[in-house]
Amino acid sequence: METAVTKTGTEDKIWGGGNQPLKVSYGKMMMWFFILSDALTFSGFLAAYGFSRFKFIDSWPIADEVFNHFPFLHGVDAPMYYVALMTFILIFSSVTMVLAVDAGHQMKQKKVIIYMFWTIIGGLIFVGSQAWEWKNFIKGEYGAVETKAGQILQFVDTEGHRVGLEEIADPQEGVRRQHLEKNGIWYEAEDDLPTYTIDEIRAGFAKRNDVLIRTQTLTEEGEKTILSREESLKRLQNDAVGIVEGANLVHNEYGTPLFANFFFFITGFHGFHVFSGVIINIIIFINVILGTYERRKNYEMVEKVGLYWHFVDLVWVFVFTFFYLV
Repeated sequence: METAVTKTGTEDKIWGGGNQPLKVSYGKMMMWFFILSDALTFSGFLAAYGFSRFKFIDSWPIADEVFNHFPFLHGVDAPMYYVALMTFILIFSSVTMVLAVDAGHQMKQKKVIIYMFWTIIGGLIFVGSQAWEWKNFIKGEYGAVETKAGQILQFVDTEGHRVGLEEIADPQEGVRRQHLEKNGIWYEAEDDLPTYTIDEIRAGFAKRNDVLIRTQTLTEEGEKTILSREESLKRLQNDAVGIVEGANLVHNEYGTPLFANFFFFITGFHGFHVFSGVIINIIIFINVILGTYERRKNYEMVEKVGLYWHFVDLVWVFVFTFFYLV
């Protein structure tokens, strides 16, 4: 009997539902463990991205050219403006979460409700903005052609400005055939027919003396190489095999498909975290309205979900830096 009492006393001293170790509750400690493990996961993803980018540094897409869209400003070159706005909204939602946690410490239910509401709105706007950014990335803007070696050739005018496929193509009559593995037209099958054929692009390009081809290879000045008119005609005639519009896991009009793979995976993984955080925030928000934490005499659940939300915001700062700024 004495041994049992000693064992129970020892267990109470180690944990016992109190605020040890580190003077925090069990729930907050487990949240910190989760955040630490998730931070290591994101670190591994970003490290892999960094190594891959270093390996293909000469052909990596330029972020200012990829993420240059802004809602309701079609055709306006606005590099990074929308991504910067998304980042500001997410950081602002982190501020409102801090205010909600502080209001909870002061047992001010109405203020917790207000600040959590704005946190949820900020999260929803961010998720919606990320979906819009994905849509533009997948759809593409100018289009390009792909060579036998899988390299991307883009079209520019004599001043270096991008030219879209619709401005070059010379529509031709005839039945278009879809690329399939069995008929040997191309090296792999395609889901849908492209808007234009490679022959239409060749015919239109031959008539446009003011259009040149730009490769993905970077010069010493950090700009993509623009071929001469003669080199452009030769490259398009001998090497081009297909049309690329937008980006997916196989083809990418902006450059190497590896960039698209990392973009979809890492930003999608982070977007899933934000969406999960919004759902959790909504649940806690409802509990705050119902007075659950008022009856408990503490708002620790708001603080725990706040830790998760701040972590998600912090991770986005690194994702934003790696993908958009560097």
